[in-house]
This record gives sequence, structure tokens and C-alpha cells, in this order.
Amino acid sequence: MEREIQFGLSTIHYTVQLSKRKTLSIIVTPDCLVIVKAPDDASTERINEKVHKRASWILKQQHYFRSFGEHTPERRYISGESHLYLGKQYMLRVNKGKPENVKYKGRYFEIVCSPQSKAKELMKEWYRSHAKVKFAEIAEPIIQRFKHYQVEPSSLHLQEMNNRWGSCTNSGKIILNTELIKAPRPCIEYVITHELCHLVHREHNKQFFNLLATEMPDWEIWKNKLERILM
Repeated sequence: MEREIQFGLSTIHYTVQLSKRKTLSIIVTPDCLVIVKAPDDASTERINEKVHKRASWILKQQHYFRSFGEHTPERRYISGESHLYLGKQYMLRVNKGKPENVKYKGRYFEIVCSPQSKAKELMKEWYRSHAKVKFAEIAEPIIQRFKHYQVEPSSLHLQEMNNRWGSCTNSGKIILNTELIKAPRPCIEYVITHELCHLVHREHNKQFFNLLATEMPDWEIWKNKLERILM
């Protein structure tokens, strides 16, 4: 179960895992998720009190892990892992069963599949289907803005790419890396804006970067954020 407390100006989100144990402990994962392991009969008040007492330590641990950067580690698609969606971390729950599906609720992704080795395949398909909807939604107002320059993409296409976030073909097709769905919305806006700028200026010349800065003045912030998270 997911809970949160306020500590000064910070909100600490944490997950409670109840089991047959005598002690109550707190873990901060390298992904900065906070997990409270508590006895089955531990009261909400007792758990909240413990988190409040350890709040300063929790924030220091999260700061420590973030100091190493925000690269996404290799995923094994097992319960307890955290996965990104639009820049936020969600803990994964994998259960054996049917019908096979992926749902996300609160701070969790829940995958039901049989065999459980299909979790990766199902998760990738979930990302792709949501990317198709979200990318179109995010791109639409940016595309409308670029009509001011008498340009418009011929289509918006999704593709898995190893070395780039997006591309623009000579025919005006914008191709976006499916992995972008894991990044914060402004990072996705940056890639879309970047590729639309190529409809006006094909090369990375001074005019291109002037246009990019006009359409997205803080583009470098989100480019750097994107590289820290997903590269």
C-alpha cells in the first residue's frame, strides 16, 4: 500500500510491505523509492511515526543516490523493480495468471501474465500503445505553432532506435523513439520541437538553433535531463 507524509517542504512517498516479522525497517532503493517493511499488526500511526522519525535520513539517502545521476539500469521485469513513465518512477508487481494485461494504479505497474517471462513483452507493448496516444497529444499544439512557418509533418511515427531520440525524413515524416514515453513531458516536447525545426532548417546551423531557442528557450535543460535519464 502506498502512503505519503509531509516533512518540511518535502513530500515523502513510501510503500508499506506487511509480513510476518517483528521489527519495522525502512529501505531507500537506488531508484529513490522508499519501502517500509512492517509487521502484519503494525498500526498506521506507528508506521507514520517511524517514517517521520527517519525523514531526514530518507531525504539524505535519496539525495545521495541522485548524485550518481538518473540513468535507467538494465531491467529484468520482476516484482520490486521500478520503471519510468512520463518521468515518474513506478514499482513493478508481476503476478502469474490470466487474462494477461498491464495496469498502473497509484505508484505501481501491475503485470498479470503466464508464464511470467512474458512480463517484458507485455510491458513494452503497454509502453508502445501509450506512447502512440501521448506523443500525438503532446505533438498537436507544437505542430499547430509551426504552421506559422508554413511547415507541417506528413506523419508521426514511433520506432525503437538505439542511438537517437527522433528523426525527420525528407518527406516530412517525424519519427520518435518509443523509449521517450519514459521521460518527462518537457523532454518529449523538446524532441518533437527539435524535429519540427528540421522542417524549416535541415542542417544544425545557426538558423536552426535560433529557431529552436525561439520555440523552446529552455531546450538545453530538457535535452540534458533526457540524456541523464535514458542514455
